[in-house]
Amino acid sequence: MDPCGLRPAGRRRQPSRAEGTMGRESWKVIRDTLAARIAAGDLTPGTRLPTEPELCRAFEAGRHSVRRAVQALAVEGKLRVVQGSGTFVEAAPLINYTIGRRTRFRQNLLRQGILPAGELFLADVVPASGRVAAALGIAEGDPAHRLVNRALADGVPISLGLSFHPAALFPDLGAERAKGRSVSDIYRDHGVPDYVRKRTTLFARRPDPEEAALLNQHTDQPVMVLTKTDVTLSGTAIGYAETVWAGDRVQFTFDGLDDGAADEPIPPA
Repeated sequence: MDPCGLRPAGRRRQPSRAEGTMGRESWKVIRDTLAARIAAGDLTPGTRLPTEPELCRAFEAGRHSVRRAVQALAVEGKLRVVQGSGTFVEAAPLINYTIGRRTRFRQNLLRQGILPAGELFLADVVPASGRVAAALGIAEGDPAHRLVNRALADGVPISLGLSFHPAALFPDLGAERAKGRSVSDIYRDHGVPDYVRKRTTLFARRPDPEEAALLNQHTDQPVMVLTKTDVTLSGTAIGYAETVWAGDRVQFTFDGLDDGAADEPIPPA
């Protein structure tokens, strides 16, 4: 019986003597079949997969094989396992994120027909660490605004951001961000109508459990960590950020000639 139409065509139950050998490979058959159905559009984003017992019956396989196949697809970003709810086809769009001198989050997404959104988790003032002070050109221990947020694309989490700004230059930045105003608008209020990116660093690693949970991804699935420093046109540092991106939901294009119009980097919730 195959109520979900998932069993690969032509697959038959193997004799019991061969089950030991087949069991070691059956998870690959399940993985490849599900991946093919997702790629073909038969399993659309947001679709809930059959339960584990149903998959076992559909593929005539054991629980271990089904679990291994599902985990492999979760690591690849094709499935999302939600405890207590089930396993779903991942709905995240693939974003081509262009990084240039005037990179702006909202502009990047809107021109691809993707709706940007943001959630501000924290806005406070902290003493600048040595790393932050060096990036912002201030003394270690000087007050700096600290912002923690999550960015979404069509409602799907794509990044977690930690940014710092000199409190002396923008004394009300935290309060204004908490009201939902964009960083770019706050900059303008303080005489900074335009700014550019001075430096960008990008590297990959595995997420910690909290990052993976906030990004709705598997802990074995890599994230990309991007650090950047923004400066005024005269070269004064005004922002330093460290952003953790879901590795399977975005690809970066570095454009040294980009001269896009200024726009808010992360919209309010």
